[in-house]
Amino acid sequence: MASFREARRFRAVGLVENYWHALRGGRPVPARAEIDPRGIEDALEYAFILERIAPRQGRLRIAGRHLSDLAGAEARGLPLSALFAGAAQETLGGAVEAVMDRPSIARLALEAQPGFGRPTLAGRLLMLPLLSDANEVSRVLGCLETEGRIGRAPRQFTIAEVALRDIAAAPRPARAPAPGLAEPGRGYDAPPRRAAPHLRLVKPDSDG
Repeated sequence: MASFREARRFRAVGLVENYWHALRGGRPVPARAEIDPRGIEDALEYAFILERIAPRQGRLRIAGRHLSDLAGAEARGLPLSALFAGAAQETLGGAVEAVMDRPSIARLALEAQPGFGRPTLAGRLLMLPLLSDANEVSRVLGCLETEGRIGRAPRQFTIAEVALRDIAAAPRPARAPAPGLAEPGRGYDAPPRRAAPHLRLVKPDSDG
């Protein structure tokens, strides 16, 4: 029942995860070039593509409108960590690293603290590994969905919980890019961050 309520609260997160599982079929990790925005049309405003730019760091190559609303500016080109406060950036970095290096599926429970013109905001962040054109797991299909009124932007999140599910990695060649989801040019470089994440390990993915 709890998982059912979670799915109803954060519907876009479930749509993106279901699409990723359907896309990969029996394979461990699908390719970035296979992503077709029509497959997640009802979740596009919450979806994003993340590119590794340094250890534990990823830049938003594509970002839905909801992420820009949270950032108070165009989110494309920003590091994902720009949406997180203080120590939460270190925890996020550990999750990003796990998604790409192990690889893993990451689910994060988020909270944005209240303030003047900023109501309490709960959210969920999903990160799913993708193969790049170089046949490396250096891209992420993600979804960041919140519940409640954003209020005055920008909003920054703390992380209440991180759940990781490991999957087996077996790279495969990428296909030709799907039309309509071209990535923009390089626009932001962030330095690497170092810290041990606080993560909770979930049983290995039986589909992998």
